[in-house]
Amino acid sequence: MRTRVAVIGGGRSCEHEVSLASAGSVSRGLDPAAYEAVPLTIDPDGQWRDAAGCPIGLAGAVRVLHSCAVAIPVLHGPHGEDGTAAALCDLAGVPFVGSGVTAGALAMDKWATKRVATAVGLCVADDVLLTAATAASYTFTGPVVVKPVAAGSSHGVTLVRSAAELGPALERALALDTRVLVEEVLRGREVDIAVLGRPDGSRVVAPALEVVADGIFDHAAKYDGSADFRIPAALSETERDRLETAAVTVYDALGCRGVARVDFFLTEHGPVLNEVNTMPGFTEQSQVPQMFAAAGTSYAELLDVLVRDAMAA
Repeated sequence: MRTRVAVIGGGRSCEHEVSLASAGSVSRGLDPAAYEAVPLTIDPDGQWRDAAGCPIGLAGAVRVLHSCAVAIPVLHGPHGEDGTAAALCDLAGVPFVGSGVTAGALAMDKWATKRVATAVGLCVADDVLLTAATAASYTFTGPVVVKPVAAGSSHGVTLVRSAAELGPALERALALDTRVLVEEVLRGREVDIAVLGRPDGSRVVAPALEVVADGIFDHAAKYDGSADFRIPAALSETERDRLETAAVTVYDALGCRGVARVDFFLTEHGPVLNEVNTMPGFTEQSQVPQMFAAAGTSYAELLDVLVRDAMAA
């Protein structure tokens, strides 16, 4: 008999469409000889729908989850990747792929992630945490990056070069979150590391990926095809070891499970953590599947590992 796998996509965050693409790709990528993909979709307003597109509500979704051996919450951003989907599966007693409640919540919060990272010895960019009430008190002194604390796909992220650009940038970020980070601009290469945690406690690190983009790697650059992904990234042995060690360190400090993508700036002084994605984009063309493919692990094989590990945990 094939294993029934609930694949949850959509969600209430600004990454709804990205999640739909990831979830659809996962459903198609699961080996049909071994797995039966059972799609569940969350509308932007929170309505749950079954594979036929019929509204079933949360209670109906839990019934579908109970009919499956394992779930893959392919949700990006708040109301999903932030630990809420993990909590639902946990409360329903259904094994699930990916990080649990604590790691999802911490990693989604960029400010909290940076505090954890510094506690275990990683370098991060200097930042200021602002809210709508405190934004007016911030004094612009030079180029900065403004971003929502909890959002993905670079939504609401702006490179601010002048004082006149600061206000609109803060407004865009505050439209997506109640808290905003204003960070120093770092000069360095953008390098991503994918870490896969196995149930026996071992860690598998895929070949590093370098993002080569013209300027900031914003939402448009991520999805308009203009970004140049180079796998494996051209790194010295020392650079690779430092990046991989830092990635595994913060993965473990946050308590991640399954696969996570850890993003760095590689500066002249070494790696500087940017963020951690506990459910990164997951189409076959997304960064993490490409990184594992470069190591000889196909998309279907990667999904098989993630599902089997979730069931064995």
